[in-house]
Amino acid sequence: MKKQREPFIHDRPAHPFLAEGALFAAALIWGLSFVLLKSALSTWPAHFILAVRFTGAAVLLAVVFRKRLRAHLRLEYLWRGALMGVFLFAAFSVQTLGLLTTDPGKNAFLTAIYCVMVPFLHWAVNRTRPDRYNIAAAFLCIAGVGMVALRPGFGFQVLPGDALTLLGGFFFAVHLVAVATYSRGRDPFVLTILQFAATAVCCWLVWGLFEPAPTGINIQVVLEVGYLTLFATAIALLLQSVGQKHTNPAAAALILSLEAVFGTAASVLFTDERMTPVKIAGFLLIFFAVVLSETKLRFFRRREAEPLP
Repeated sequence: MKKQREPFIHDRPAHPFLAEGALFAAALIWGLSFVLLKSALSTWPAHFILAVRFTGAAVLLAVVFRKRLRAHLRLEYLWRGALMGVFLFAAFSVQTLGLLTTDPGKNAFLTAIYCVMVPFLHWAVNRTRPDRYNIAAAFLCIAGVGMVALRPGFGFQVLPGDALTLLGGFFFAVHLVAVATYSRGRDPFVLTILQFAATAVCCWLVWGLFEPAPTGINIQVVLEVGYLTLFATAIALLLQSVGQKHTNPAAAALILSLEAVFGTAASVLFTDERMTPVKIAGFLLIFFAVVLSETKLRFFRRREAEPLP
């Protein structure tokens, strides 16, 4: 199937620094979004925020990629996009509810465990056995989560917000496996628009049935939700797509994994989240587990293979 050309996504190779810069910007945008979402949740209900976010992102991307959308809008795309949208809704819904009762930094790092879960879910669905790097990453991740869950004076304790965040990470992993399974040979931007639209419909339904109306509208919450819609959803997706197209997969995965680091840094700078040595060690273990699972340390092996001058 021949892809239609779009003025926003070029086929010629980009400068490597520009491509990696795009991925770095996407990770930074997503990292900052945890703090802004936490702040917005004090004014608007969780699913109302998500409904506005995904509705706006779907509309923006539909305008940008309207030619692709018109060319591929048929039943096989609709049901695939709807299915992926339901999984994406479950992931964001549970993760956002978890953020109500946990710190943005913990939310960012505990969500990142989806990277470690994906190989095992992929094994269950597609019979692709995880390798030794995936298995080692799983053990490191479990140890890291255990350290993050330790509370001084209380011992090991998984708070409700942390448990919901971990469940959200599981649903993000399910969503990624669904994308890998059902998007083969199909336009990724069209499927993204359709799954965003399906996610928005689910969020509007849940908000209308179970949550109250927003308590008020002020410039701060409008700017926060606007950032989540425009930057953290629509623009970051385009930056990721362009950056990954022209960057080595191992390097791309490493750069994108910085999302959790940026999320924690923003939480420490702009909220009252405090770091303890044990929590920092747990975050480092989770981060290394994600890097190990995503890159399999290919950059080290490539360096060793290079001939000496």
